[in-house]
Amino acid sequence: MGLWTRFKRSMRAMFGGVVERTEDPELILQQTIRDMRDRIPELNNNVAQVMANEGMLGKAKERLEEQVVDLDSKIKASIKMKRDDLATAYIGRLHQAQIDLQRTGNQLEYAKLASQQALKLRDSYRIQFEQRTAEASRLVSQSRQAKIQEQIAQTMSSFQLGDDSSTFDELREKIDRRVATAEAKMQLGATSVDTQMQEIEREAKDMQLQDKLLAYKQEMGLLPAGSSDSAPQALPAQGETSSQ
Repeated sequence: MGLWTRFKRSMRAMFGGVVERTEDPELILQQTIRDMRDRIPELNNNVAQVMANEGMLGKAKERLEEQVVDLDSKIKASIKMKRDDLATAYIGRLHQAQIDLQRTGNQLEYAKLASQQALKLRDSYRIQFEQRTAEASRLVSQSRQAKIQEQIAQTMSSFQLGDDSSTFDELREKIDRRVATAEAKMQLGATSVDTQMQEIEREAKDMQLQDKLLAYKQEMGLLPAGSSDSAPQALPAQGETSSQ
């Protein structure tokens, strides 16, 4: 490979990688999802403020309703006491309280509608966020597949067997060495002392089971009389050995 060809390849790898990273669709999608996720707390805060305003108006309306009832009682009490001056003053305050109650009631209705609308917008945003997240995942997967295919296509279009044959030979040798090492480790593991001990213990257990099976058959008279001599003797149980 010539010096100029190697230089051009190095320049493409250097500057082409920078441009590709700045325009990487995967990074742009991930940043978009992060931006949408960062707006969720702010949206929840706005909804909370709208609902808090509704709650304050509801309490104000309750206080005004209580005030109207109280002023009405005072007016009646003043009339009974023949205090028309007090009754007149209470009537003026009652009129103003009724106006405030009507205005607060209207504001409360608007606040309720605003709260409902804010909750709907928040829920709609969450649904949109989930949909965009799922869509971003699919697009990221497609982008990665496309990137791999582009790399393969670029490699195949500029592939020169003579120039890269030594590299492939070197890689093949390394891979063959790793495969041989792995197979050797597996063989060593299969023939280790622990493995052999496990096989011996398993074989001994099988022999004990077969001995017990023959003993049962002899006890039940299912074997000929002479077969007991040729059959292997059952190993005594651990409890029996200790008792003797």
